[in-house]
Amino acid sequence: MSLVNVKKSDGVGLLTIDNPPVNALSPDVQYAVAQGIKSLVGDEGVSAIVVHGTGRNFVAGADIKKFVEISMGEAPFSEEGLQPLLRLIEDCPKPVVMAIHGFALGGGLELAMAGHYRVAVPDASLGQAEVKLGLMPGGGGTQRLPRLVGLKKGVEMCYTGDPISAREATDLGLVDKLIDGDLVEESIAFARQISSKKPLKTRERVEKLGTPAINADLFDAARQAARIKYRNLEAPLVAIDAVEAGLQLAFEEACRLERQKFKSCLFSSQSKALIHVFFAERDVVKIPDVPKDTPTFSVKSAAVLGAGTMGAGIAMVLANAGIAVLLKETDQTALDRGRASIQKNYANAIKRGRMTQALADGRMKLITPALSWDGFEKTDLVIEAAFENMALKKKLFQHLDNICKPTAILASNTSTLSIDEIASATTRPEFVIGTHFFSPANVMKLLEIVRGKATQKEVIASCMQLAKKIGKIGVLVGNGKGFVGNRMFHAYRREAQFLVEEGATPDQVDTALYDFGMAMGPLAAADLAGIDVGWRIRQEHRHLLEPGVRQPFIENKLCEIGRYGQKTGAGWYKYDEDRTRTSDPETGALVRRWRSEAGIQQREISTQEILDRCLLALVNEGARILDERLALRAGDIDVIFVNGYGFPAYRGGPMWYADSLGLDSVYRRVCKLQQDLGSFWEPARLLKKLADAGQTFSSHSTAA
Repeated sequence: MSLVNVKKSDGVGLLTIDNPPVNALSPDVQYAVAQGIKSLVGDEGVSAIVVHGTGRNFVAGADIKKFVEISMGEAPFSEEGLQPLLRLIEDCPKPVVMAIHGFALGGGLELAMAGHYRVAVPDASLGQAEVKLGLMPGGGGTQRLPRLVGLKKGVEMCYTGDPISAREATDLGLVDKLIDGDLVEESIAFARQISSKKPLKTRERVEKLGTPAINADLFDAARQAARIKYRNLEAPLVAIDAVEAGLQLAFEEACRLERQKFKSCLFSSQSKALIHVFFAERDVVKIPDVPKDTPTFSVKSAAVLGAGTMGAGIAMVLANAGIAVLLKETDQTALDRGRASIQKNYANAIKRGRMTQALADGRMKLITPALSWDGFEKTDLVIEAAFENMALKKKLFQHLDNICKPTAILASNTSTLSIDEIASATTRPEFVIGTHFFSPANVMKLLEIVRGKATQKEVIASCMQLAKKIGKIGVLVGNGKGFVGNRMFHAYRREAQFLVEEGATPDQVDTALYDFGMAMGPLAAADLAGIDVGWRIRQEHRHLLEPGVRQPFIENKLCEIGRYGQKTGAGWYKYDEDRTRTSDPETGALVRRWRSEAGIQQREISTQEILDRCLLALVNEGARILDERLALRAGDIDVIFVNGYGFPAYRGGPMWYADSLGLDSVYRRVCKLQQDLGSFWEPARLLKKLADAGQTFSSHSTAA
């Protein structure tokens, strides 16, 4: 199959990129495009050239797998990159029109900007998305984009990586014409119209680059915004530097500098981690015994049991995907409260310009409030979102088993309880599954899909498909206490609490982990979720505790005196009416008293100890989970923590982070913690095995 096809249509050369699935701009594609351009330039019967892509996209970017090969030393790095091809196009004596549909991202947009004209369908998206992978534009993007859209917007697009619509691109001057009809036919017609015009080179356009006086403030503001929005990320700031340098250098020199900066990003630990997450998020759909062609059940209607924070959020998520939802509660007050929460969320979205009133009204109409079980017999899916109480959940599932149609999927949003035990209350355990949403459900991208021992493959495939439909990243996990995410998070939070009991302050623990890159510290996160929530879960699992094994106690005591966190204005911290957090001297006094009563000696605790104990607790528990085959891959665990627990993506997730430290080093640290702190820190068998073999978590898979 040819990567590029060339033909003529009434004096216009048509060059078609055909590299499915996204027309990635691989080295072979670049070569083929160059050869196609040269052949059309040499054809006297061609007066203009149109470049477009087959399938769903123009060019969605570079070949990311090639980036991995280069960063691993398996392929050479090209010092010139795209520049020879882009110069060839830009210097072409015949006008070149780039016809854009779908995505023109990264190298795809850089290719488009080297053309003399750009036309696009209205729903196309254009952007420099490299920073999402810890990179920056490396094919002249930091230099050509500001020349077309203006310096302010160009800087913004380079450091945020956010694409813009074709309509906005037209307003900015990036796109010359919107095409509502057939893209190829109308692009050819447009090319004929401009065929007699002298091609205008993007690199020679300087009218939108501003003045030094204005630009200084612009770059300062961009850097400040980048540091806030992309905390600890290097690539956005490097991209800003490259744009700014281009204003003082000749275009070719600026492009060489850009390429050098791109190279430094490509070989950075942040880019390697972000690219790992990129591929890991795409690998989670690969389930060995549930192939892609597994039949699925259609989910056109659903019901949610419980209109609390989680239930209301889940109902929104389903309605947002066009699925009709019954939202059931046991009393009118609770139901009204849930509907009010949903309406408030939609009102906020309207206020921020994320949706129209008409769209919000349409979604509200899909959510039907219910106090009875009427209509449940017709639904394709029921998601239970009641309190974490096994007796209650089993009672609900027994009732659902009696009233729902035989092919209805019965799902629980439980975050810790056994799916198998819940399923035992039904006569159809093969249709019972866990769908663990993360709070707030209408915002968080992660969905843990929990497989029971009897859950049939068609139900798993249906829920994985549903996750995609509702805009979530579905990760299949095994059934065990806390599944994957909460089981590991429990170990992480256990150490955070122990550290406070031993002498650290809550602020010291949270600051260390926030500075590491976590979205929130573990104690602030407890205040946000509600300390009472964790207390209720612990009560449910009291019978599983080993006698004599140390357990954290401070949060139990905070609950006993009504300090539940943000909802009560006090927990680990104190909160004002806007829920702004401040350190609370009263908490410090209480902790010191309780510590003394427990006979725990206070000591100085370093930031490094905080990081080791909290993060390696995650890693060690993750290794046990992999060994128990509750997760298919280490990458699945990383996806769970990046998308559900605020682990910094630029560190790749806890298992990738451990790999970056070296598993031999991690194993030795865990052994030392076991020696100092006891049985909690017994090294996981898999950790020892991989460390001894000089291997990594990322090379290990239970999916085979």
